[in-house]
Amino acid sequence: MMIRQLIASLLVFLLPLTGQQAASSQSNATQSNDGVVKFTTNTQLVVEAVIVKDKNGKPVEGLTAKDFTLTEDGVAQTIQFCEFQKLDEPDATGPTPASPPPASRNVTTVAHGQITPEPPGDIRYRDKRMLAIYFDMSSMPVPDQIRALSSAQKFIKNQMKPADMMSILEYEGAAVKVLNDFTSDKTELLKSVETLVVGSGQGFDENAADASSADTGSAFGQDDAEFNIFNTDRQLAALQTAVKMLGSLNEKKSLIYFASGLRLNGTNNQAQLQATTNAAVRANVSFFPIDARGLVAGAPLGDATVGSPGGAGMYSGASALAASSNFQRSQDTLYALAADTGGKALLDYNDLAQGIVQAQQAISSYYIIGYYTTKPALDGKFRRVKISLADTSAKLDYRQGYYAGKTFSKFTTADKERQLEDALMQGDPITDLTIALEVDYFQINRAEYFVPLAMKIPGSELALARRGGSERTVIDFIGEVKDEYGTTVSNVRDKVDIKLTGATVAELAKRPIQYDTGFTLLPGNYTIKVLARDDETGRIGTYITKFLIPNLNKEDKRIPLSSVVLSSQLQDMRDALFTAKDKDKGLVANPLVQNGQKLLPNVTRVFSRNKDMYVYLQAYEPNATTTQPLVAFVTFYRGQTKAFETPPLPVTEGQANRLHTVPLKFVLSLGKLQPGRYNCQVTVLDPAGQKASFWQAPIVLAP
Repeated sequence: MMIRQLIASLLVFLLPLTGQQAASSQSNATQSNDGVVKFTTNTQLVVEAVIVKDKNGKPVEGLTAKDFTLTEDGVAQTIQFCEFQKLDEPDATGPTPASPPPASRNVTTVAHGQITPEPPGDIRYRDKRMLAIYFDMSSMPVPDQIRALSSAQKFIKNQMKPADMMSILEYEGAAVKVLNDFTSDKTELLKSVETLVVGSGQGFDENAADASSADTGSAFGQDDAEFNIFNTDRQLAALQTAVKMLGSLNEKKSLIYFASGLRLNGTNNQAQLQATTNAAVRANVSFFPIDARGLVAGAPLGDATVGSPGGAGMYSGASALAASSNFQRSQDTLYALAADTGGKALLDYNDLAQGIVQAQQAISSYYIIGYYTTKPALDGKFRRVKISLADTSAKLDYRQGYYAGKTFSKFTTADKERQLEDALMQGDPITDLTIALEVDYFQINRAEYFVPLAMKIPGSELALARRGGSERTVIDFIGEVKDEYGTTVSNVRDKVDIKLTGATVAELAKRPIQYDTGFTLLPGNYTIKVLARDDETGRIGTYITKFLIPNLNKEDKRIPLSSVVLSSQLQDMRDALFTAKDKDKGLVANPLVQNGQKLLPNVTRVFSRNKDMYVYLQAYEPNATTTQPLVAFVTFYRGQTKAFETPPLPVTEGQANRLHTVPLKFVLSLGKLQPGRYNCQVTVLDPAGQKASFWQAPIVLAP
């Protein structure tokens, strides 16, 4: 007798106040090959914050769910709950000490690094006013940072009310950091503000790339216009990340945004601006931007903090007009963020704390109303909401609608790009895909180093899509390299479409996909963060690591050596399965590519006894007049015992460059070694100069 197993799974997504969300119940039943039947249903909750005032402007209390009528796109909805949030009314009587919260509610728990979400059905911060202060350190010069931090401290000390709950967030060009979860503890808040370092986040200043731009005397360099577009998108995407964090809370929230303006670059940033605004509306967050520059009365061509524009624009008035226009545009964006989300911008005002007071006064007592929508489709479309009372004399203030969520299959190109940028800036890496990565370095001249990057993704974790009569897998890559000061020095953005046919489709489940790229960097300490996304399923993997590029010019006691690359694969460049990079700009400089074949680094350092091992490195003789003979050999140690050693390899030829680069190559047969763990050591000797260098790393030899 066969017993059929019935599995019912209920997936309930509570996205309060995110407004994205609303579906009553959509059920699907699927039957797998083993006879298991699975039922899934999606339920989404929409939460609205409604301010109700009488004809005299005073909050109306005592209303219940039965008093409200709510429709979505003209269809009546059933209100599931209605909670009244009673807040104290701000006055001008001076500072008021924060009263302790009720013992029954844990509202002063301080959680660094995250906004703690509320449990489903629990309104954790009932009768509290939620204010989040967000410092965009990347957009503010040092004087503006000092003014912004001082204003926040002034508000916390003297103007914070008993009902105020505050959170401190920071963005410095890398990621959004939560310094304080919502709390009423003034001491904790002041400590968080004091931890902010004046001068952090610098290096992201924009050059307007017009008649007002300073003449730096540089003939070549990065395109300023492209940098500005990228930088503005990053600032807006960081705001989007912040409001998504706040969206995990039910209550109405205000985000006080300290910045020295935010200038859009024509229509290039409109998509990200709209995405940020929509995210704020969904999360029930209002922006209250504060221009940290205060009241500005600048010289027509700039003060001593900026360079002279140069050119004919100085005399025709074009430079002064461009500077004035750029300033106005930077304030227009702040105004738009506030106007589109129900907030208010503080512009041209020196008392910056007044901007926080505006946000405080904007939130009075209100109702939280929740309902399950009757529209289950996650199509990303706008849903119009209308709320009314039988008493038509009352004035209602609420969000007039929201954008429904989207499944990855319905993402547009802009949606997918924003998803990657958001993931790149998140502090917590997404690890849906497994990634292994290796970073090496090879000196190309006295100052620069070529840094090849090799990244592997298991083919079994990727989905195949059939397009054009063949199987394809598409992978998106995005990443950046930052120096020790947090400044982005290089980045990568690539989309790889791999066409697979015949045997390669079956091999994908057993073999990894390898992606290769390269950077040119100076000596120093760096951090690299790379993300890969399966474009069929939307699954993302992240890899973060620090690496050092030494200054080999200062190496005088030993032989300067590059990285040592260990490999078990020498692959033809035309093989799409193993080499996903289809337009490698670093092929000419990449020493791992020779004669149409690429040496693929073994990132995991696990080798098979049935395959040869390739060892490649470079030695440098920068002070020699001609290439001097070198001797090199490879040794395997098992514990303290020498298990294997190659005969000494004499090398007398090198490359005809100023560094006198000497390539060293080994091909090792591993069949005679026993499986197990070894230490692989490479030794390079200079008999004439009486110098030596050693490199060692652990490896695993599989059966």
